[in-house]
Amino acid sequence: MKIFGREPALWLALIAVAVKLSTAFGLDLTSDQQAVINAVAAALVGLIVAITTHDGIGAAVIGFVQAGLALAVGFGLHWSPEQQAVVLSFVSAIVAMWTRTQVTAPVPPVSKPTLSAAP
Repeated sequence: MKIFGREPALWLALIAVAVKLSTAFGLDLTSDQQAVINAVAAALVGLIVAITTHDGIGAAVIGFVQAGLALAVGFGLHWSPEQQAVVLSFVSAIVAMWTRTQVTAPVPPVSKPTLSAAP
């Protein structure tokens, strides 16, 4: 699977180096903020891969939202752990509602036996 003709790991390496380069030349980011930016980038790439391969999209969406929330907190969002948990629970509920309509049983449904009339 490639994104714009390149492997996902290559894009993540480029993002990590770009963040470090930007910080070296004046962007005021702490090491924690740099780590969260890289985590969000990894979650985004994971989401892109999941969407294009049609595998584990729900988990990728939840992971991306969780990483985005961590990024927001890392840059000054003042939400309590309880508020963060409520938002993540809401996102999980939305994903579960979507997943429910997309998932089918791996086996055919069992038919009920019919009663036949005695001769």
